[in-house]
Amino acid sequence: MLPEMVRALLEPQAYPQAPGKIELVQTQMSFVFLTDEFVYKVKKAVNLGYLDYTSLEKRQFYCQREVELNRRLCPEVYLGVVPITRDRGAILVAGKGEVIEHAVKMRRLPQQAMMDVLLGDNQVSPEMITRVAQKLVAFHRKAETNANISTFGEIKAITQNTDENFDQTKKYIGTTLSREKYQRIKDYTDGFIEENAPLFGKRIADGRIKDCHGDLHAAHICFTDDICIYDCIEFNDRFRYCDVASEVAFLAMDLDHYGRADLSRSLVNAYVAESRDSQLLELLNFYKCYRAYVRGKVESFKLDDPYISKEEKERLLAVAKRYFELAESYI
Repeated sequence: MLPEMVRALLEPQAYPQAPGKIELVQTQMSFVFLTDEFVYKVKKAVNLGYLDYTSLEKRQFYCQREVELNRRLCPEVYLGVVPITRDRGAILVAGKGEVIEHAVKMRRLPQQAMMDVLLGDNQVSPEMITRVAQKLVAFHRKAETNANISTFGEIKAITQNTDENFDQTKKYIGTTLSREKYQRIKDYTDGFIEENAPLFGKRIADGRIKDCHGDLHAAHICFTDDICIYDCIEFNDRFRYCDVASEVAFLAMDLDHYGRADLSRSLVNAYVAESRDSQLLELLNFYKCYRAYVRGKVESFKLDDPYISKEEKERLLAVAKRYFELAESYI
């Protein structure tokens, strides 16, 4: 059973203009309502440890943060934050009455232009990938960095992220990954960090730790007139503050996931050529492994969501397993 507010937002009368067909998409963190022209994203009242949306004030704050951060790479799409109100029993988007929730309002991007859809239809070319790499280099050059952000490139911070991954996936051993796979990836990760302390230190000294996107995979890239890269992480700065090598590795890994190792190589080669950051290559497989493991973890989390159907969970189980297998392949 969906919450009352969610059921209300599936009805056309809840919207200030005729919405046309209304579709509901769920993530672990949000209810996303797709209308013909706009998208309304409502955060779930959850505390997942690494994010806390449990109060109305927090959800409003993170809605505003989401708009602000995503306008860096996709300014025309993020329109603002709108209230969801209750007025004489009716639940309305941008209506009068008591504010009961907040939503990020976006222009709807064409689904057929999303990179993950195009990859499925074999419609992504090396030239398109080169354009993405060039956009990323330009973004990373302008992205904020300072003494505080740089600390997230230190061994302590990197270990915190990887340890958290392994702690949070223990419960899925035997479900989405085997104990042997879990231990092999953990041993590789711990060993790489220990053996490459000078390399991580040089990345900090060279100013390579930036306020990045944080969740750069194919489903978050749309080839419109420009390239729109959207849905960055707003809920935890720690997940955006990272080495640019980690950001590039994330998308390169996802291209591998789609069976396009050739496009993955094109992305990395174009990024290195444009940025002149050849040292990135020394970290590529480490960060690919880390990012594939993160994706496996996130898909595993969805298995615990009471609002996701059994059929969808069966699909998510298979996806999570594939990401963990991919993580192991980089060792």
